[in-house]
Order: sequence, then structure tokens, then C-alpha cells
Amino acid sequence: MTDHFALLNEPRRPWLEPEALKQKFLTLSAAVHPDRVHNLGDAERAAAQEHYTQLNAAYTCLREPKERLRHLLELERGSLPKDVQRIPTDLMDLSLEIGRACRQTDVFLTEKNKVTSPLLKVQFFEQGQEQTEKLLALQQKIQRRRERLLEELVRLDGEWVAVPGTTGRVPLLEPIEELYRLLSYFARWNSQVQERIAQLSF
Repeated sequence: MTDHFALLNEPRRPWLEPEALKQKFLTLSAAVHPDRVHNLGDAERAAAQEHYTQLNAAYTCLREPKERLRHLLELERGSLPKDVQRIPTDLMDLSLEIGRACRQTDVFLTEKNKVTSPLLKVQFFEQGQEQTEKLLALQQKIQRRRERLLEELVRLDGEWVAVPGTTGRVPLLEPIEELYRLLSYFARWNSQVQERIAQLSF
């Protein structure tokens, strides 16, 4: 299993500062970037390309909190976290609200696509604007809840760093896995809402 933390010379931990991680990636990848190694031999170019690809994959994984937690859990436990489909009770209302908004948008888009009259198209355009505003407000709500999860992640990271050795960190893996699952929900919900916003813009 590739350790993306090791590839980027980063400590294995739940939180990484985004800007520092980006700078680390840019520094490490600059030396093996295809533009810098084009006059080397075939074998050296191929090795540099492979290393560049690995660095890029590591950065892509570690810059996204959900993927970073998934990778951390896989490294620490030796297996991927299990996906649990049951939505936590305190998120049920938000889940229902998102589902309702997406269904309403889907119905609206179906009706809009049937319209041929220029006058009705204008009316549907205005209704589409209103629908977009509702979805944007819902997306902001999702983002605010996600930000709270990231604050909790930073707090957990402080505990992780304070505990010496891997054995003492084992009890922290359960709350980290819970945060991974919650971030997964929010990523999926944000994607569903964003998809509808994009469809409404056509």
C-alpha cells in the first residue's frame, strides 16, 4: 500500500494545513516535472514521470479531508473503513431537506424541457432563478455544517499529535472514522445540489 503521507514527507495525521501541503507538493514535484526532465534518457524520464504521477496522486488524496481520513484509517488499520448507509439522527432533517429540494428541481427541469413557447420559457427562466437561489442557500447550509466538522477534525488532530506512539492513538481512530463518514455524507449532498445548480444554468 502506498503511503501518501510518506511520499510528501508529511507526518501521518488527521489534519494538514492546505497551503503548507500545496507548497510541499509543488517543491517536491518541481524536480520531476515533465518540463524539467525532457532532455534526460528514456529510463530517467519514465522514472521521473512515474514519481511525478505518484506525488500528484498523493497530493490529490491528502488535500481533501475526507480522502485523507480514509487513507489514514487504511494505513493505521490495514483495511478501508466500512461504509455505513444509515444517516445519523441529527442529520436526518438536513438529508430530507436536500432530498426534497433535489426532487423539486428534477420535476421543474422535466417540465422546463417540455416547454416550447417563448413566453413560457421566460416564466420558467424566472422560476429557475428562484430554484437556483434556494439550492445555493441549501449549499451554504451544507458548507457551514462541513466547516464545523473540519473544526472538530483540527481538534482531534491536536489530540492525535499529543499522544506519543501508534498504540495510544488507537482510541482516536473511531471518532476519526465517524468524521470520515460524516464528511462523505456532506460531499455527496454537496455534489447532488451542485449538479442541480449546473443543470438549472443551461
